[in-house]
Amino acid sequence: MAAPWIVDDQLWAVIEPLLPVKAPGTPGPARMNDRLVLQGILFVLITGIGWEDLPPELGFGSGMTCWRRLRDWQTAGVFEAMHTTILAHCHRAGLVDFDRVIPDGSHVRAKKGAPTPAPARSTAAKPERNTTS
Repeated sequence: MAAPWIVDDQLWAVIEPLLPVKAPGTPGPARMNDRLVLQGILFVLITGIGWEDLPPELGFGSGMTCWRRLRDWQTAGVFEAMHTTILAHCHRAGLVDFDRVIPDGSHVRAKKGAPTPAPARSTAAKPERNTTS
């Protein structure tokens, strides 16, 4: 079994079209391979190591490169698109058991206009009357 941060060819074929393309002629150093950077991001997130501790010998680029790409992709909505696309692929393949799905507040909007509960009665002691005036 491959390491969980390795993106196989079949998964990469789904993810690659969702990634933004760097315009040709953009100044700066040569861009690190997106697939390797994604694997570096997954390595950090799965193992829990710090970005600065990403071992360069793994070939995923520097931790700072992976962190910047994570930030840029997050801003561009890439991970939301990945989630939606992969979920749709899994659903079409019959891999999602909707009897075991539980929506939560991060994916389902809370109902607006729900009645608010009445204010709770105070249990604090009542102040004594002022007898000096």
